[in-house]
Amino acid sequence: MRFSATLLAAALAVVGVAHAQTKWDMPTAYPAANFHTEIAVQFAADVEKNTGGKLRITVHPNASLFKAPEIKRAVQNGQAQIGEVLLVNFENEWPIYGVDGLPFLATSFKDARKLSDACKPFLDKKLAEGGMMVLYVVAWPPQGLYVKKEIASVADMRGLKWRAYSPSTAKVAELIGAQPVTVQAAELPQALATGAVESYMSSGATGYDSKTYEHIKYWYDTQAWLPKNAVLVNKRAFDALDKASQDGVMKAARDAEMRGWKISDEKNEWYKKALAEKGMKVLPPSPKLVADFKQVGTIMLEDWLKKAGPDGKAIVDAYRKK
Repeated sequence: MRFSATLLAAALAVVGVAHAQTKWDMPTAYPAANFHTEIAVQFAADVEKNTGGKLRITVHPNASLFKAPEIKRAVQNGQAQIGEVLLVNFENEWPIYGVDGLPFLATSFKDARKLSDACKPFLDKKLAEGGMMVLYVVAWPPQGLYVKKEIASVADMRGLKWRAYSPSTAKVAELIGAQPVTVQAAELPQALATGAVESYMSSGATGYDSKTYEHIKYWYDTQAWLPKNAVLVNKRAFDALDKASQDGVMKAARDAEMRGWKISDEKNEWYKKALAEKGMKVLPPSPKLVADFKQVGTIMLEDWLKKAGPDGKAIVDAYRKK
């Protein structure tokens, strides 16, 4: 009887541990092999380790749980406790989200970090109003131009079917005379295969992940901007954790952000070499093409400052002072 009671006590302890574990779903929009997704998976593993198994996060890659434009709302509504979003996707909700997509405002990792720091207090306040908070932010590598033919200026792009994945990339299409086609990352391979997309601006990572090199043979290293992904958490779900678990999550987030920026920087050159090895011509943009895109950037910044108001001006001023 004493032995049986011991076994029963052990079984109840196991059941108690099982019930004590909290499980979160984390939707992302990118393939499992994408570096952002790999960072998210490592973050989830670190969270489980840091919380002693109390919190387990399941990463759902490639828009398999929610499509890219749906993830932010899913986190806000509690349909997913945590999720990764591309901030520029939501510029129509709040202009500040779009600052990352302004051509030639921040064109290096150093400048992108300064811009991120300038945005942080405004971003934190806005997300708090929606019941969310940022856990970590990681920049994409600098954006280049994928195009089906050799070009020397934006005039050579008029009429091309241009992938727009955010309000800012749609605005670029409008200003250069291309035809915008809304296509998110998970849908890009099919859009390329069917000819629905003939050109777009994105990092080497997107071109490699989507096998753009099978359909488009030119990539101009314009280094136009570095958009950022943010991992958001539902504040109510976070507040429901005990203090030790919250601390474990925040430590994992700090580590993920530090690791993520380093990996993005390192992989930038790797992606360029990988695209070239796959047969893509990786080229520097002509002076005329750079001048044309800088003019586009100037127009877009002026328009953005009008929409973003005093907060937008404060962000740009703070960024330029750093």
